[in-house]
Amino acid sequence: MHDQPNRAVKYPLLAQPHVQLYGTVDEVMYAGFKDQLAAAPTEGPLVVSITTLGGDPEMARAMGDSIRLLRDYTGRETLFLGKVAVYSAGATFMSAFPVETRFLTRGTRLMLHERQMSGSIDLTGPLTSLPAILKAKLHEIEQSVLIQEEGFRAIVNGSQVSFDTLREKATSNWYIDAEEARDLGLVLDVI
Repeated sequence: MHDQPNRAVKYPLLAQPHVQLYGTVDEVMYAGFKDQLAAAPTEGPLVVSITTLGGDPEMARAMGDSIRLLRDYTGRETLFLGKVAVYSAGATFMSAFPVETRFLTRGTRLMLHERQMSGSIDLTGPLTSLPAILKAKLHEIEQSVLIQEEGFRAIVNGSQVSFDTLREKATSNWYIDAEEARDLGLVLDVI
């Protein structure tokens, strides 16, 4: 049984994250992330928290890459704390942290889904140019699927959830509460 007082004593660093992110994952969040990261202590574990309903997956990947580079080039431990809601792009950001350094607060929900795309194709011009327009859009979709799959693999790496399970459940927005995420090994613990 996981008892709350022991977790509070066990993970005291999580009570005061060095970087606290909330809101839509976008350029504004990314700028705030960089500023807070620059102002954070340079020694000891770095704790990053996020609360988000989602946003731009590429901004999430960019923030995650900063975390990965920090960890890889300094050897510094980085801890993830998801609070209340870690949806979509927030889960993409979470995937930059190894499962053994991921935590969620009680009552938090993860939401994992496929990337979204919308748009139209304007097939205007000489007939010989139209196949290139279609091929360009197809290449964009193919690359987006590859990026999505890389992210899915990173989210489940080290957990009991298979890539195929995530890929199947993500088609219809997979909501996972904190305790289930812990039991599935997607996070280390719930605090």
